Formats: sequence, structure tokens, C-alpha cells
Amino acid sequence: MDDKSINSTNLLSTLQLPEGLKELSYKELETVAAEIRQLLISTLAKTGGHLAPNLGVVELTLALHRVFNSPQDKIIWDVGHQSYVHKLLTGRLQRFSTLRQFGGISGFPRPEESEHDIFATGHSSTSISAAVGLAKARDLSGEDHKIIAVIGDGSMTGGMAFEALNHAGHLNLDLMVVLNDNEMSISPNVGALSAYLSRVRMNPAVNRLKEEIEHLIQGIPGVGEMTVRYLEKLKDSLKYLVIPGILFEELGFSYFGPVDGHNIRQLVQVFRDAAERSGPVLIHVLTKKGKGFLPAEEDPLKYHGIPGFELPGGHLRERSGPPTYTQVFGETLVELAREDRRVVAITAAMLEGTGLVKFARAFPERFFDVGIAEQHAVTMAAGLARGGKKPVVAIYSSFLQRAYDQILHDVCLQNLPVVFALDRAGVVGEDGPTHHGVFDLAYLRSIPGITIMAPKDENELREMLRLALAMEKPVAIRYPRGQGQGDKQLLEPVVPGRAEVLRGGEQAAVFALGPLAAEAEKAARRLSRMGISCAVINARFVKPLDRETILHWARRVPHLVTVEDHNLTGGFGSAVLELLAEEGVRGTRVTRMGYPDRFVEFGPAQKLRALYGLNEEGICRTVTGHLLPVADAGSSR
Repeated sequence: MDDKSINSTNLLSTLQLPEGLKELSYKELETVAAEIRQLLISTLAKTGGHLAPNLGVVELTLALHRVFNSPQDKIIWDVGHQSYVHKLLTGRLQRFSTLRQFGGISGFPRPEESEHDIFATGHSSTSISAAVGLAKARDLSGEDHKIIAVIGDGSMTGGMAFEALNHAGHLNLDLMVVLNDNEMSISPNVGALSAYLSRVRMNPAVNRLKEEIEHLIQGIPGVGEMTVRYLEKLKDSLKYLVIPGILFEELGFSYFGPVDGHNIRQLVQVFRDAAERSGPVLIHVLTKKGKGFLPAEEDPLKYHGIPGFELPGGHLRERSGPPTYTQVFGETLVELAREDRRVVAITAAMLEGTGLVKFARAFPERFFDVGIAEQHAVTMAAGLARGGKKPVVAIYSSFLQRAYDQILHDVCLQNLPVVFALDRAGVVGEDGPTHHGVFDLAYLRSIPGITIMAPKDENELREMLRLALAMEKPVAIRYPRGQGQGDKQLLEPVVPGRAEVLRGGEQAAVFALGPLAAEAEKAARRLSRMGISCAVINARFVKPLDRETILHWARRVPHLVTVEDHNLTGGFGSAVLELLAEEGVRGTRVTRMGYPDRFVEFGPAQKLRALYGLNEEGICRTVTGHLLPVADAGSSR
């Protein structure tokens, strides 16, 4: 952080954090809250990141660190995109300007970064399960500290959260769940739970009514055992009518709330009261996403995760150029749905992120947002397919990992015509290892019967989507985040299992997957100027492989290179090696280019690909490393 940024946060920068919060008056805490909001806005205008979620939890985070003693007391942030305030209060104030920058601090909780980041998160609905494990470990070790899970109402739509609530209640563990209810995840919340919480929000007076009823019953003189039992039954019946937290109480939790999530004094008092209660406790906190920055308050969805914006007005920076793959997918699906009424679309709380806004508007009866419930989304798609529909499930690559069993067991085992649109395949940039889509080929290609495609540009994406809906079998199409290649002519029609030869050559052949085909073509042109003849093949299909084309080039050139925006373990290059081994091909050197067997760090996607040699320069180095006395940097074998 530069000096100007530090000086602008006068009180915050003078505190010994987080301990210093305990000594402040409530007026001073409000000043710190204002300073934190100013710092969030000024920093994220430059770095981008999750703005609206963090603006909404400023007072909540201050109250947590006021009452509890981190890291002795364990605070677990579900998903983690609301953890920036926590980072500011736990030793990362001076480095906050490096947020989400290569080599800087992560946009998500990361135990390697700080002892205050108790549990690494990035996907939703996991915090309560982690809290149950930590609480049980504490009890088994005879220790005495608090466990607090902070989870949003969007994450509570995930089934895993309820599995954990159920188990925590059964074990009667001493732990606290803070339900941060801002009425949104990324897309607006859906489902019966969302409606239930809405009813609770609309009637905060019911807690007072509950207390008055219980006091009245307790004050009636005893008139016999039968009357007492009757009054207890009456009390229970009235609870079902008026107590907002009855759902959680039936799961074994003591319920506190709803609480104003922007009133620090009230939050502190409730946290202290709840900390005195034995057994599992749930505190229902109402917050406003984007609070303190008018553009984010008015459009919290738009300002949820942002690339950066202009100050003071908050105008988001716009990118010029070709449409994104996501936009092309969404527009193409609308066209195909107009042609075939059987086409339906499903997403898991990512309506905007997956490009399905236009589809939802055009065909509301054929669009389904299931909330943060990827497993349900996939099996629901299987049911739709069994019922004669053509479901397209649009989910980010890294999020679809959560539904592996449903893909295998419910879709592929029955050979049902479900199309999986895997957005954000490959490295996605600043969100880092929890969001990089570099494992989908490995977890999908082992499943019998599935077809896996990767378009080199947006025109191929259009054709692959059309082809997938016509194939009457499980199909996955993986495509990256970001802009397409521009309006390029489709040289050859997309035929199932067939690659596309983009350029001939005699000394090497590069099989490139997806948009990396463009980098391979640029490398081949550079190599040509160096006197090296290099073929380039757009692989298109990972399953089934184009065996004929791969074997042809493996027997024709001395050096075969595979290039993929994916982990090397189990990826496209591994599939090629398996094929060559099966066919007994000898004498051809094969170099696989991709990501090594470790989690890829966060940073700009282009920088990450360059770091691992997945660009024009890296491909040139790999090819010349075999043909010329040059070190083979940037490739993996």
C-alpha cells in the first residue's frame, strides 16, 4: 500500500490489530468501519475483486474480532469472497494493495498466508462442515476455544450446509454459525429456503412475541399435570407459528436473530450472549450487500466481482473487442432453443456468469436456476433427459467438480443426452487455484461414453454446441473465460472425433487444444522464419481422440508436442501418450505442455500461461529445444 493510502486510514493504521479493536469505543469502531470501506473502494478500483460482498460485512467482521480472539478462536469464512475485511484486520493492511496480484495476497482465505486464515475456501457451503471437524478436534484434544462459521444465505442453498447443520445438532457441539443474510449469492437466491428467510426478515418482531408467550405460560399458576402438558403443547404449537428460527431449532441449534448486521453494538452483544450458550448456536444477521458505495448498493450483482472501476463514480471498466466465449454460448443457446423446444438450460446460482440471462428472459419456463447445488443440477438434468428434453448444464469447470458422481452415475451410466457447458476452463486469473478449471479433462475423460470437445474459437463453440445437442449422448464442451478470437471463418465442419489440420510441417507437429491453437499457429510462423517446418493441428476432441490423425503425425515427424490449458496429469497429452503406447509407436519424441502436478497460483491468466510456457514463445522454445541446442524451458514431459 502506498503512503497516501495508509494516511487516508488514520485510526485504522494506528491500531495493533486485531487486539486493538477491543479497546475502542463504539464511536471509534464506526470510524474504523468507514475507513475500511474507503480503503476497500479505493483499492478494488485498481485491483478488482469482490467489492459488494466485503462492503456488506464490515461491521460484522469488526464485531467478530471485537468479541473473539483470533487465531485462538477459529473464524471460518464460507466461500471466502467476503474475507477482505478479515485480512485487513489480521496483519495484511500494509500489503492490501497487492490483493489478487501475482505474488500478492490472495482474494480468498489461505492458511499459508496467515494463521488467522483457519481453513482454505473458495467454493461454497463448506464452512459448517469444517467447523464441525474443528470443533470435534478441539473436544477430543481437551482444548477450549470458540469455532465460528460465517456463511451467506446463498451458500445455505447448498445441500452440504444442511448435512453439516444436521450433524452438528446431532453431536450437540459447541460451535457458532453466523448466517450472513443479504438476500443474494452471486445471482439472486432461489428456492424454498430463500423464501423462508425472506419471511423471517420481513417480521423481526416475532422474537419479542416468542419471549412474551413463553413468559406468559411460565407465569400461570400450576393447575394440575394435565394443564401443564396442555400448555407445553400450546407453547410448541405457537412456536411453529411465530418463531422465525424454528427450522434451525429443529436441527438442534439455538437461534438468535434477525440481527442488524450494520449495528456494531448490537452485533457485539449478540455474539457475547451466544458465546455463553452451550451447544450449537445460529445467529441470523441481516446485511446490505454493497453498503457504503451507492453503485454497489443499487446493483450488488454487477459489483459482486469486478475487474476494476473508475472513481469517484464507480463506472466499471469495459473491455472492447470480440465478444466473450460466455456471451457467444448464451446467444447460440437461445438460437438453438428457438429451433428446438426440447432444449432447456440449467445453472447453479450463476445465471449471469454462465451467460444465460437472455435464455432465461426468452424461455423462462425452460430455464432452471437451482441455487448453489451442482449435484442436484446434474441429476435434475438427467431426469429432464430421461423425460425427453435436451438439457444444457452451464457450470464453471471448477464448480462441476462437485458433481462428479452425478455425471458418472446419473448421466453417463444411462447414456443420457445431457450437454455440459464448462465455462472458465483453464486458468481463470486472479481468483486462483480454487477457481482454475485445469482438472476437467482428467475427471471427465475416464468416464465411459462421454464426448469431450474444446473449441479453438467462438465459431467452433457455436458449431460444437449445435453438434452436442444433436448427438443424443453425454457431451462436455470446455471453453475459457474471456474474449474470443474474433470473427474467423470455420475452415472445416466439426465432425465428432476429428481434428483439424491447420498447417503442415516436416520436423515437428503441435497438437493444440482450444484457443491455444492460435498460439501454436503463431509459433509455427515464427519457427518457419527460423527455417523449421512445424505442423499445427487443432485437436478439437479429447474424447474420442482422432486416432488416425495423431498416429499419422506421430509416424511422420520426429517430434510431437501437445499443448493444453490443463494439468498434465490425466489431460489431453496423457491421452495421446496412452494411444501411442497402445499402438506401439516408437522413435517419436513426445513433449506435453501444460501445468505441472501442483496447484497453479493466482495472477493474470496471460501471465500464468506465459509462466508455464503456454504461449507462442514457450511453444517455440519447446520445439527448438529438440531440434536446436537450446534449453527446453517452459515445457513438461
